[in-house]
This record gives sequence, structure tokens and C-alpha cells, in this order.
Amino acid sequence: MQKIRICTRQSVLALWQANYVKESLQQLYPDLAIDLHKVVSEGDRTLDIPLHQVGGKGLFLKELEMALLDGTADLAVHSMKDVTVNLPAGLIIPAVCPREDPRDAYISNQYDSLEDMPGGSIVGTCSLRRTSQLKAAYPHLEFSSLRGNVHTRLSKLDCGQYDAIILAMAGLKRLGMEDRIRQAISPDICLPAVGQGVVGIECRADDEKTRGLISPINDPDSATLVATERKVNAILNGGCHAPVAVFAEQWIQKEEAKIRLRAMVGELDGSNLLKSDRIGPYQSSNRLAEEVAGDLMDQGADKILGRFNDV
Repeated sequence: MQKIRICTRQSVLALWQANYVKESLQQLYPDLAIDLHKVVSEGDRTLDIPLHQVGGKGLFLKELEMALLDGTADLAVHSMKDVTVNLPAGLIIPAVCPREDPRDAYISNQYDSLEDMPGGSIVGTCSLRRTSQLKAAYPHLEFSSLRGNVHTRLSKLDCGQYDAIILAMAGLKRLGMEDRIRQAISPDICLPAVGQGVVGIECRADDEKTRGLISPINDPDSATLVATERKVNAILNGGCHAPVAVFAEQWIQKEEAKIRLRAMVGELDGSNLLKSDRIGPYQSSNRLAEEVAGDLMDQGADKILGRFNDV
């Protein structure tokens, strides 16, 4: 009997993702023995500090990637929005799962939508990307840092610390908590994060056996769209230190499937949002990413990003 070890964080959502991959593999290989190797990441140990102040989303990956590199685990399962622009030497992400709803979700116990909130209402989010775009759309609202797992964030809302909070639709749907969603926020108002809604599987580049096992799980459409988003982010050298959003989606134009690629770099107070919106063929996704990143750089994105990346 073959055996494979999946490394995962211990949060409820991370375990859902790891078990989703485990079940997908077991459907393909009924005789495959699969163990979950659970770790506590540095990001989980610093949940009371704003993420951009403690090193960014990469803090959720370090321990998992170390487990891959030292042979403790064969696979690591991540939310692709947490995956850094550059992976450690020797590691790759050869497979991603079908994308769940990539939009952001508005949750409140008092108001039906962001439009209904009175001036001075406090909205909780740990995302500079969300803060920048939502502050531009709703300048009368106040935004306050919010960290913790999904249940912790919801409990902070329920005990009155915030008038509303913003979470990812994907996580709420995966945990069966759709009833908490009051409004699905349109990408026209708030573009999602790079890779939002997509589960990625990381392994050692030289582990051909494991790569072969997981290759049937890969969703080609999601893989292309996420790779396009990550290409833009890589050119911009973006990350959680700056308000950056990139969103690629299939777009039907004259009965032909193409990619619509939108991206944003903005000031944290919402005073200046730089945007690009282009459509191109799937086979030219790299060029499309370069064009969108170039649009933003031509508008002065490097000045905004440099200011944040120096923090």
C-alpha cells in the first residue's frame, strides 16, 4: 500500500481544504493511505498583530514548506491567496483545485449592505486591499484591523466590536456558513486577492511520484487564471504589504472564451486607485499579465508600492 503525508495548518478552514484534497486523492486511489500532518504556523501564533506588520501571508506557509523540504510531509495544502510570489527553491505548486466563489462577503448583524451603513460605522478587515477599495467606494465608513480564524472574526462581530466585517465568500461557503453572508461584494467595487477562492497543492519539484499522483486533481482553467494573476503580482512585486488586487476570469467575447484580467494598486485611504482592465486569449495569458502590470506601472504604481514595501 502506498502512503502519502499531507501537511496542513490546524484551523477549521485549513483542515477542510486538506481533507478536500485527501478525499479527492482517495477517490482516485482507494488503496492509498493518507495521513494529515498538522502544524501551527507563525501566522497562527501572531493573530493579534496586523498581518502586514509581522511579515505578511508567507507566515502561514513557512512551517509547512519546511516540512516538505525536510521530508516530514509529501504535500502541503494552501489557500492560493496566502502563497508568496516566489516559492522556496526546490518547491512547486503543480496542481490547483477548481475555484470557489472569489468574491468578498459583507457580514453584519445590523445592516443589509455596505450602502446601508451610516457614517462612522466600523468595518473589520485585515486586508489592505479591501480597505483601499472599500474606502474609495464608501468614504463615510471607518475600517479597523481584524485578524483571527473565521470563527474568531465572527465572534468579534457578534460581541459588538464591529458593525460589519469582510471575509472571503469561499471560506464561508466551504464551512457551510452561507447564512452569515448579507452581501456578495461585486468585483466592480472590490477586486479579489490574487488566487482568492483557489486551493493549491505544493510539493518537492524532484518528487516525481507525488507529482504524478496529484496531477489528475489539477483544474486547468483555474491553473491558468491563477498563474495569470500571480504573474501580474510578480511583476509588480506586490504582496500583503500593499493594497494590490488582481483578478482573472473567463470572458466570452464573440462566442470565444478569453481571459478578462483586472488589477488595482491603491492608496490605503482610497484617495487614489490605479486600475487596468484588459481582455486577451488564453494562449497569450503571460503577455496579457505583462500588459496589465505595465498599465499600472505607467500610472505610477511603483511609487505607491515602493512606499508600502519600505514599511
